[in-house]
Amino acid sequence: MHEVEHLIGGQWVKGPAAIEVVNPATGEPVSRAPIASAEQVDRAVEKARASAAGWANMPAAQRGAMLREAAEAIHAKELAEVVKAEMGNPEALAGVQAGIDTLLQYAAIPHRSKSLPGDAIDLMVYEPRGVVAAITPWNDPVAVSCGLLGAALATGNTVVYKPSERTPATGWLLTKTLSAHLPEGVLSMLAGDGTVGARLAASPVDVIAHVGSTATGRAIRRTAVDTGAKILLENGGNDPLIVDEDVDPHWAAEQAALGAFANAGQLCVAVERIYVHRAIATAFVAELVEAARSFEIGPLVDEAHRRKVDGQVRDAIAHGARVLYGGSTKDGQGTYYPPTVLVDCAEEMEIMREETFGPIAPVASVPSFDEAMRRAKSSPYGLAATVLTASMEHAFRVAKELPVGTLKVNSVFGSAPGGAAHPRGISGQGFGYGPELLDEMTFTKVLHVDPPC
Repeated sequence: MHEVEHLIGGQWVKGPAAIEVVNPATGEPVSRAPIASAEQVDRAVEKARASAAGWANMPAAQRGAMLREAAEAIHAKELAEVVKAEMGNPEALAGVQAGIDTLLQYAAIPHRSKSLPGDAIDLMVYEPRGVVAAITPWNDPVAVSCGLLGAALATGNTVVYKPSERTPATGWLLTKTLSAHLPEGVLSMLAGDGTVGARLAASPVDVIAHVGSTATGRAIRRTAVDTGAKILLENGGNDPLIVDEDVDPHWAAEQAALGAFANAGQLCVAVERIYVHRAIATAFVAELVEAARSFEIGPLVDEAHRRKVDGQVRDAIAHGARVLYGGSTKDGQGTYYPPTVLVDCAEEMEIMREETFGPIAPVASVPSFDEAMRRAKSSPYGLAATVLTASMEHAFRVAKELPVGTLKVNSVFGSAPGGAAHPRGISGQGFGYGPELLDEMTFTKVLHVDPPC
């Protein structure tokens, strides 16, 4: 059993256990965590503010060296076992390694300047914003946390980190490793539920970086109007997959299954709705069912989330969808939900309009590529989308017309964490991942220098 503590200004602080996390596969207790008080939230922000100037004025190369040492100190396999125990992902090691790679990436900060004719020079000076509140999710806790923490720390900001209450031990162990290689007060961590995150977001911080639910993202937007903090939000998606008539149905079904079922569908960029051309729909669906039968899947994070996923499936069935595979829970240990294939899905169904975050592949057969495009564009979400096509014309058209931050052609996964991601609509705002995230964490000052007369 992991007993989670807060880290406030370099000091580990115990508290009464108020949150207990159980292994979603076995039901066994994994971790216990306290809920930070309002006073502890305030003190963490104050300590971060007090440490900000010293960390900001440290040479960037020295900060980068510390961050690199911290990344190399992470025991990937051990941390992955904790992630797997807390939220169920059997492939957790890949996410942990992605997080380490992201920290290493941010340990090297580019210096950018430009010269002018004559003796004058313009410099682009990048200054840290100050104190960053990093509020992170449970579904890929190490990779996401390392992205936000790495970019914030590398650019000279201090951080108050609030991991999800569903994966508190993961955040606690990550913080223990990183903080051991950083000056005191540069990184603090607060355990707790949504009340702690709300209090932290309303505190006098300079940046609020949040990856999580759309509802929480909306609340943070409202809070930032009053506080003036810069906000970076990645708040989920309803990502479409378009399957064109000129692709191999077997290959397309494998891509669709990977996009819909990986990590039990608990990925922000999971495939949430599928539009397949009528000409290959029958063959594609048959292949997708076979892919679902053989897909190895872990449990959903907890029983409450399983009920939510099943509720969307029930709603779809009530509105005319048919289940070709899966679609119901079974008695037994663990919060498992089977890979599920639904057909005859219509736009008015909740499962096509809202993020499901479960291993569901809702399929709609469409008469043309134009109709697939029309439906794909109908969502207020704007995180990512995928098109499987042999037509360069269709690929470029999707790239130009779909209002999403990341467009993937012939591959359901790609980009983050190595590359940039820039959500649109209710999916969020600001860059997440990539070198561009470094700019989000800094003020840019243009400095023009002329020699004296």
